[in-house]
Amino acid sequence: MINLIRNDTLAELSQAAKTSPRLRKNLNFHTGNEAHCHRLLNALEPGTYVQPHCHQDLEKDETMIVLKGRFGVIIFDQHGEVIQHFIMAANDDNLGVTIPAGVFHSMLALESGSVFFESKAGPYAALTNAEKAHWAPNEGDPACVAYLEKLNALFIR
Repeated sequence: MINLIRNDTLAELSQAAKTSPRLRKNLNFHTGNEAHCHRLLNALEPGTYVQPHCHQDLEKDETMIVLKGRFGVIIFDQHGEVIQHFIMAANDDNLGVTIPAGVFHSMLALESGSVFFESKAGPYAALTNAEKAHWAPNEGDPACVAYLEKLNALFIR
């Protein structure tokens, strides 16, 4: 089946993200969790919390390319110190990034309607405790609000 990615595809995915409790929504192009290559669109809305994490499997580098909107990307050291942060935006110099396995990272939606294309090796495996940043709050923890504000402050000019 041919999957044409259109502007209305991005708009519909963004609308679904806005009404999702987690303020994000993905559209998978791979056939299932066991696929060897995962390809998807990922819509994030401001206020969603992506817990800092890394992928320990050496085959799980992540490549993300912005199709619409703006994202803040944060790279952390093993202790939770921010070592790099940058903005990726559609039609800007920084369009995408490949994050190597083992690197702690997180992303923020800096404007509503932001969507990126993601590709990484499958099969899907839930993050292990070792891959979740022990120095950051878990998703759903009330401390996420203050932590997310701290991360967002990195991108206020």
